[in-house]
Amino acid sequence: MDLLTLYQSRVDAGVLRDDPAQRAILPEFERTRAALAQPVKKGFFRKAPPPPKGVYLWGGVGSGKSMMMDLFVESLAVPNRRVHFHAFMQEIQNALHEARKGGAKDAIDPVAKAVSDSVRVLAFDEMQIKDIADAMIVGRLFEKLFEAGVVIVTTSNRIPKDLYKDGLNRQLFLPFIDLISEKLVVKEIISDTDYRQNRLKGEETYFTPISPDTRAQMDAIWQDLTLGQAKEFTITHKGRALRIPAFHSGIGRFAFFDLCGQNLGPGDYLAYCEQLRLMMIDDIPQLGRSNFNEAKRFVTLIDTLYEANIKLICSAAARPEMLYLEGEGVFEFERTASRLNEMQGADWGR
Repeated sequence: MDLLTLYQSRVDAGVLRDDPAQRAILPEFERTRAALAQPVKKGFFRKAPPPPKGVYLWGGVGSGKSMMMDLFVESLAVPNRRVHFHAFMQEIQNALHEARKGGAKDAIDPVAKAVSDSVRVLAFDEMQIKDIADAMIVGRLFEKLFEAGVVIVTTSNRIPKDLYKDGLNRQLFLPFIDLISEKLVVKEIISDTDYRQNRLKGEETYFTPISPDTRAQMDAIWQDLTLGQAKEFTITHKGRALRIPAFHSGIGRFAFFDLCGQNLGPGDYLAYCEQLRLMMIDDIPQLGRSNFNEAKRFVTLIDTLYEANIKLICSAAARPEMLYLEGEGVFEFERTASRLNEMQGADWGR
């Protein structure tokens, strides 16, 4: 099914709201889909046609970029993979390490071949380059993938020229930006609607007390935000694996003890913030002497989320001002309670 028909069917079913900004992008994805749908004819005297250009879709948060890419992936009839860009690059770094251990002269070659042998289309959500290790290999990796005929589509919050902006040795990264501009059609989506915020407008974001009803409310919001497409996701920070139990397109869901029941610090919480725009936390308990260490981590977590302007949805044993009533740290928790209340505002979050 072509993308215009698929999009209209979702609008007619009430699943999507018709948006002119999204419709303006559909022809680029449809161009790529239609080209990929053509049979590839090869022979002794016939060269395979060059692969179609992919799409680099950038724009603001909540404009529907990920949904548009997901619709494109759903329409494909060729081997494809849809993956968060950061997760993909972690896989690549691990594969390069293994290839070097195996004695590969140029580790990029076997790693890129393994990827290109498995898919014809790679769809990346949220392309961003923050790690110098990624910046130094991504150009050569993508060059190999393009040579092998892999078509790439990606979403990003940044125009290509702003990728890895102010990064270390950025001049070595600039050829990758040229490559992206050559192999992908760069399109900006400009929508007046922030769909992610609209889903929450007027909705409660702090649920108490903890009960089957509040769990059901949390589950309903989660389903609405992720459309049931969440998966576990692991990020690496200073050699440590940090797990997001459920993740989809910049939204992560945790239990309280996932975040505060283990030895995590400000740097770890900041690493989460770099991947998330919205965090859901289930089952924040009553805090006090009996769980003082967990309470201290919770204070640090909320400070980090607040400074990073991350949207927070949570369920808790009590209202913020009643969460921490006894024990060392009660006075300091007043600021945390104030921040928790402020973060419930409809306009809070990036």
